[in-house]
Amino acid sequence: MPRESMSVAQARRTALAAQGFLDKPHAEPTMRTLQRTLERTGVLQVDSVNVLQRAHYMPLYSRMGPYDPELLRRASERRPRRMVEYWAHVQAFMPVELWPVMQHRMEDYRAKRGKWGFVAATEEVIALEKSLLAEIADRGASTARDLDDGLPREKDNWGWNWSETRRVLDYLYTSGQVAIAGRNSQFEIRYDLPERVIPPAVLALPTPTRAEAGRELVRRAARSHGVATIQDLRDYYRMEVADTATAVAELVEEGELLPVQVAGWKRPAYLHRDARLPRRVDARALLSPFDPVVWERARTESLFDFHYRIEIYVPAELRVHGYYVLPFLLGDRIVARVDLKADRQFDAGAGRLVVKGAYAEPGAPGETAEELSAELRRLADWLGLASITVEPRGDLAPLLRP
Repeated sequence: MPRESMSVAQARRTALAAQGFLDKPHAEPTMRTLQRTLERTGVLQVDSVNVLQRAHYMPLYSRMGPYDPELLRRASERRPRRMVEYWAHVQAFMPVELWPVMQHRMEDYRAKRGKWGFVAATEEVIALEKSLLAEIADRGASTARDLDDGLPREKDNWGWNWSETRRVLDYLYTSGQVAIAGRNSQFEIRYDLPERVIPPAVLALPTPTRAEAGRELVRRAARSHGVATIQDLRDYYRMEVADTATAVAELVEEGELLPVQVAGWKRPAYLHRDARLPRRVDARALLSPFDPVVWERARTESLFDFHYRIEIYVPAELRVHGYYVLPFLLGDRIVARVDLKADRQFDAGAGRLVVKGAYAEPGAPGETAEELSAELRRLADWLGLASITVEPRGDLAPLLRP
């Protein structure tokens, strides 16, 4: 039966359950564990910042516990490929079966000539596109540097450099003419033809209509959120507002989404009919700045009363909490935030986890420091870092026991 209202606490626990925080960590996470976790999150945002651990690895750790990162590489780079990178939220891993659902987005990017419409359809650019596609077909998965070095062209006449090649490759990728086969040790993208990346069974699937694709993305966003506003649902796969609203109305009519009013929220919300409404959530996790629980900052504030901004691009002297700050989830609340760095060159390469700052949130329970200390030790062990150093910044720092 449709629920007419929910408290914020109920909405918060519903959201955490949808994201997989009711699942108990496995002693040794398997590929099945990873697939189950990806079904919960829907996407894993990719980011190049590596001050701690790259963004797409962290949400899996937060839910599964310590796991072998090779699982993610196998899932994304080996047959049978289970996930693939695409502009699904922003740059993100998505389940590979979403490739047909994204065809309309690819068509839009082809019409716009890229994500931001800056790849002009000049004779030179079109010639470069053809050369890149021919080179990839001939040599297989390649980085932009590989292709820039190998193109059969004269630089004096065309004036292309690496960045121009990379921009055209990004257009070919977002428009679906090439796919991402993986990344090398320098985190450079390796491009290949879609038929050598996407499983044949997925390529053979029919392309849904634009309306069907919109419903599928909203459906998945609703499952990952549990309860959400239209803005939340729109943001998850970065859809147009009008398309999201249409899909929501249709899913409400079909009974898959149930309108609810969350106490204190100004906008109406929608509960997925299969969402779990637990009485209790016993989570303990450090959340990446790019974790789906916190990436939409307005939602984070409405669910957790937690004001959060990433300060990577803020000058050091103006930062409030630090460069790479992770919220600390305990139970069903965010009770602290901690600025972390993995110093992999420390002590002859043994490495250390550096806590550059640690701050308790108002009303944090008395066990916060003890629980955070235990989580920091677990994280350091997973990252292969032998020691933990706590710098004296933040009210929580003196209480930590590394």
